[in-house]
Amino acid sequence: MTRSPTLRLFALLTLILTVGACASATQNEKQALVERAQASAERFSADPDMSWFRDNLREAEGVLIIPTVAKAGLIIGASGGSGVMLMRGDDENWSYPAFYTMGSITLGLQIGGEISEIALVIMTKAARDSMLSNDFRLGGDIGVAAGPVGAGAKAQIVDVLAFSRTKGGLYGGLNLEGALFITREAWNRTYYGEDVRAVDILVSGIAGNPGADPLRQVIAATAAAAE
Repeated sequence: MTRSPTLRLFALLTLILTVGACASATQNEKQALVERAQASAERFSADPDMSWFRDNLREAEGVLIIPTVAKAGLIIGASGGSGVMLMRGDDENWSYPAFYTMGSITLGLQIGGEISEIALVIMTKAARDSMLSNDFRLGGDIGVAAGPVGAGAKAQIVDVLAFSRTKGGLYGGLNLEGALFITREAWNRTYYGEDVRAVDILVSGIAGNPGADPLRQVIAATAAAAE
């Protein structure tokens, strides 16, 4: 029986995410991802065209940073990468990071590949709560739009704003509508050395790792600078 294009796309996307979520990694590799996310956060914060990101991070419910997003394709394009999410608590302190993997598929003529970094700024409590589940998809219940770039840029009212930079400092047009995210719970457990889930790290705050303190400090400093 011939499968529909939708089913084929879903199968391909599932494969991308399953491989990424199940891949083993050493503690050093997990720490390296946290440090790359820190470097990305610093670049977003220092970029003169990312003024909206800097000025409004203090109002965000959370931020998800993927320091390396690989995008490639011909007719069907696929992109994916791993990153970390941090959430702002009621006390204005930022949580330790939880690990996530992202994958997305787009249709249409596209040739070659691209490496970029993205920062998703979570602007609503409804989006924050949805993103605490084991997996979630952008679009539909979680509205997503490209983050405003440039001096005086204004953002539309939406759940999540996606900022994207290529490694050369250009601003990529990465379409995250329909992108699927899953938590890397095995990574979360081993990085923190205890049986914790993403919600325990992001909301309950029952886990910590000093290796992630510099990342938290960058996010907190960026948010505080706009006050």
